[in-house]
Amino acid sequence: MTESPAESSTPKRVLVIQAHPDDVEFSSAGTVAKCANEGAEITYLSITSGDKGSDDPEITGERLAASRELEQQAACDVLGVRELKFLRYKDAKLVADLGLRLALTRVMRQVRPDIVMTFDPSMRYAGQEYINHPDHVATGEASLAAVFPSVRDRMTFPELLAEGLEPHKVPEVYLYATAAPDIWVDITDTIEVKLLALKAHASQVRDWDPSDMIREWARESAAANPNRDDTTGDYAESFKYFKLG
Repeated sequence: MTESPAESSTPKRVLVIQAHPDDVEFSSAGTVAKCANEGAEITYLSITSGDKGSDDPEITGERLAASRELEQQAACDVLGVRELKFLRYKDAKLVADLGLRLALTRVMRQVRPDIVMTFDPSMRYAGQEYINHPDHVATGEASLAAVFPSVRDRMTFPELLAEGLEPHKVPEVYLYATAAPDIWVDITDTIEVKLLALKAHASQVRDWDPSDMIREWARESAAANPNRDDTTGDYAESFKYFKLG
């Protein structure tokens, strides 16, 4: 499968789950923008507010988290995201335990998404240069455990039934930041929007312009598409894809 969510059949609801503000902008915001352009209602869920993401000795975690929440809202506005939610877990301390699974299941039953996008928890490192953040791994692991079986099973987390949240089956899952992609989304028409959204995270990019790096990543992703042809654009994002019965 090489279609984007919007190309296959425009979904009504997409839930995008990240560990920290800016995770999606780095990894998959071109696809988010493409879905938004084609009519999807997109909800972002950030598990933390990124309260550890600074080496400034003068800033507190509380001030940084507040700034990063505003930055994420600005990025969402650029992308056309309908709703932004924060769980406000502590940065760098995420564990894929039952508490986090319950919190994610609650949001999934509230949003009732057609598609969930989240981290690939199997991606622990890349090459000799990158070790994946443990929060990313925990986010992907807890998200998948919520998708199957927690969100669909009536007798799992009965407290959610007491809240009026009925079970829901998630039809499709897209794992970003994956080392084992099997679907590529052409983002040639939305890469500029992705870059604008990423630059909204001023506390993280500061004086650095990430454009060259992001373009190179997107070119490499497009070149890795085994189904690439003359109609394929220069830039792509890749995912591990699941279509659930």
